[in-house]
Amino acid sequence: MGAALGLAEGRDETADAADAVVDSALPPAIRNLGTRGTTVPTAGASEAETLAELRDLAARNRVLTPMIGLGYSDTLTPSVIGRNVLENPSWYTAYTPYQPEISQGRLEALLNFQTMVADLAGLPTANASLLDEATAAVEAMLLARRAVKRSGEVFVVDADVLPQTRAVLAVRAEAVGIELVDVDLAGGESLPAQIFGGLIQYPGASGRVWDPRGAIDAMHAAGGQAVVAADPLALTLLTAPGEMGADVVIGSTQRFGVPLGFGGPHAGYMVVRQGLERQLPGRLVGVSKDADGHLAYRLALQTREQHIRREKATSNICTAQVLLAVMAGMYAVFHGPAGLRAIGEDVLGKTALLCSWLVEALADGDGQVLEGAFFDTLRVRVPGRADEIVAAAHDLGVQLLLVDGDTVGISVGEATTHTDLHRVAVAFGGPTERAFATVGHLPAGTQDSPVPAGLRRDVDYLQHPVFADHHSETAMMRYLKRLADSDYALDRGMIPLGSCTMKLNAASAMAAISWPEFSRIHPFAPAGDVGGYLELIEQLEHWLADLTGYDAVSLQPNAGSQGELAGLLAIRGYHRSRGDLGRDVCLIPSSAHGTNAASAVLAGMRVVVVACDERGNVDLGDLRARIAEHRETLSALMITYPSTHGVYEHDVLDITAAVHEAGGQVYIDGANLNALLGHARFGDLGGDVSHLNLHKTFAIPHGGGGPGVGPVAAKAHLAPFLPSHERAQGPARATTGSGSAAAGAGAGPIAAAPYGSAGILPISWAYIRMLGLEGLTEATDAAVLAANYLATRLGEHFPILYTGEHGRVAHECIVDLRPLKEATGITVDDVAKRLIDYGFHAPTMSFPVAGTLMVEPTESEDLAELDRFVAAMASIKAEADRVAAGVWPAQDNPLVNAPHTAASIATEWAHPYSREVAVFPAGSTAKYWPPVRRIDQAHGDRNLMCSCPPIEAFSS
Repeated sequence: MGAALGLAEGRDETADAADAVVDSALPPAIRNLGTRGTTVPTAGASEAETLAELRDLAARNRVLTPMIGLGYSDTLTPSVIGRNVLENPSWYTAYTPYQPEISQGRLEALLNFQTMVADLAGLPTANASLLDEATAAVEAMLLARRAVKRSGEVFVVDADVLPQTRAVLAVRAEAVGIELVDVDLAGGESLPAQIFGGLIQYPGASGRVWDPRGAIDAMHAAGGQAVVAADPLALTLLTAPGEMGADVVIGSTQRFGVPLGFGGPHAGYMVVRQGLERQLPGRLVGVSKDADGHLAYRLALQTREQHIRREKATSNICTAQVLLAVMAGMYAVFHGPAGLRAIGEDVLGKTALLCSWLVEALADGDGQVLEGAFFDTLRVRVPGRADEIVAAAHDLGVQLLLVDGDTVGISVGEATTHTDLHRVAVAFGGPTERAFATVGHLPAGTQDSPVPAGLRRDVDYLQHPVFADHHSETAMMRYLKRLADSDYALDRGMIPLGSCTMKLNAASAMAAISWPEFSRIHPFAPAGDVGGYLELIEQLEHWLADLTGYDAVSLQPNAGSQGELAGLLAIRGYHRSRGDLGRDVCLIPSSAHGTNAASAVLAGMRVVVVACDERGNVDLGDLRARIAEHRETLSALMITYPSTHGVYEHDVLDITAAVHEAGGQVYIDGANLNALLGHARFGDLGGDVSHLNLHKTFAIPHGGGGPGVGPVAAKAHLAPFLPSHERAQGPARATTGSGSAAAGAGAGPIAAAPYGSAGILPISWAYIRMLGLEGLTEATDAAVLAANYLATRLGEHFPILYTGEHGRVAHECIVDLRPLKEATGITVDDVAKRLIDYGFHAPTMSFPVAGTLMVEPTESEDLAELDRFVAAMASIKAEADRVAAGVWPAQDNPLVNAPHTAASIATEWAHPYSREVAVFPAGSTAKYWPPVRRIDQAHGDRNLMCSCPPIEAFSS
């Protein structure tokens, strides 16, 4: 409530007057639809009390040695990365780098990540990360279908693929009419006809290392694209898939220093061959130049972003796992190519040692180690004894994989010790005491190596200087500091982004994510070892269900876009269960976020756009016309409430009633829940399902563009169709009354892990626990009050595009700069870049209306910061007026030349305005120095460079 109190006191308004602003903004029709009968504590707990409760929950998790595998491995996060990235607000409070001039640090870090995975995969172009390995496999499947321009809807799946990847592929393929066919590729099984591509696991889920060249060639001969899911640590020793002809390589970089976190968040990756780079989903960091011709980084090919392409988008991914990709990339920077190879050799050597001990333990013939070639994973056949051995290992502190009643799986990671290996051998009947010296690496090129000679990697990788220069902690610390200083994050000042809610991520709420009881837990650990996680997850599900008026919640979707998709798939499943196979039309207002339309298409729906009126509301007349036109095929309506235009729709109850009367379902996008929380609930407004952005309303940090969590909440009739997971540890719960949808029959998984990015759920749990229902409501009031304060003050200088009744906005306002451009020639880009000189991150540009700025102050900012922003905008308006008056030339003024770097004022000055006006406008004291001048976006798209450029590029 800090911002609200600051506003009231600073303007001599009483608390009653502040409440009156909120009352006049919120429509009376929804004010009685607030939270009732909630399990959320009314009053919040102190920070100390909350952390003590989290400690109690953490203590109910058992931190054993995880050797379960299946794509997840215990790793060692270098302390210099943990302290200076994961726990550093300069990195975790940054926003998506849409303003590249103030994002050079994280863009360089992401370019390191792209270079790392591209080099290891042996292909030229990588994106800036995806959500996890399973969803990366889905994106690769969809890319392959786009790339093959002929008939055929069959996608081949390796029989040895990770089971969770196969399950996610099945859910996503069914919605868009793709047929999956399982083939034993390593066994030489032939391919079916009419394939457009196939997925190969390398090494296989069973640990098998085999040569996939024949399978890749067969896919190409059939006219398909070859996708390889590869372990990046294995690729330090194994031949790169790109060298073997792969078209696309995907996987997870979790084992590059990113904690297990009960399944996430982790950075998936995708790399493509030449010719497919413009098909890449998600974000792509490239290299361009600034106004002085200096090298500069930026997001490339942004026309692929969903807010532009909408229903024509080929993916609904609008984010990346930036914070985790930065960690993984810096892991490679810190260790360098020799260090990474040494870690790979160490893992291989330990696995080989364990194999020899197991062969010894099973010498009497009561079992055998399967597969002769391996990297880090073994499968051991012990007829009828698998349960017994897994239990014995568990008693010794090691978690193994129960494959079936006769087979045990064992995976070795960087953090696995020789003591761990010994305990595993004991569980299989080996000697309880063993004398052995420290075992060194098993060189991959020796005759005894389990890696076949034809698959040993002999090509150098990571040869760019960045991977050679920062191997000491001193050098690494300074490198990370230099990059952070290049960026603008919330630790510098307000980031007033409409639709994105860049608010405080309290340090106390962040604390628990580094505790080993949360960070070192395998997503498939036995239920008895994760009691604390399960209790936290169940409490958070109940709280979110109660706060939104729904009956069930799944925390599995690991991004808002995935929550959208999960909600729409639930609607699709519900209609199909009732025999309504023809209901496939999704109505979406023209103002909606672009991922809405993209998600609808990927859920197998047809998008029909509904018009908005001049006040930014859904045009009720047009909505009714569209409903009448598509009455028999209506599946859903997607709306955002409050609207994307930043106003409360007064007709929302009429809107939802009209859709229900026609047999459709209502999806309410939860992106703007922070303007409603405590006053009304989506379920009471007529919503059947919603996704929630925990990285917006519930204070999980953006991390430079990820991680996010996008839970999906639904009414009881849709609950059976929410995401599920066959490895979910939680018990199936009733679908009536608030509860979990992670277990039970369900609709299958939408993410690789049962509870998605569970490692950061303690943040939102702590946020709700510290605020309580009263604090959550006050936060809403503060956000609405701050937005209306800004709308009023900014309205003195610029038109405010949309307002509701009484002239109020919700939690954000749209500042119309089109009249400014018409009068002065100054564009929205000029204003955004000039704000950098004033020490601000620009608001959201040209969304949802071109030529505008969408401003959201959030509840975190105090009155002084809001006034500083108003003063900056007023000064920029005055500067634009000077251009219009001819005081400054249209082609040479502080707005079109913005931003100004320190270097730009240190040279000969020939501009018609002073250096002081350039870099200290209006007496600005919160000085941030951008490292580059305005970046040429078009040049970067014409000259795509998506990995670290050679050092010569910098010198030139």
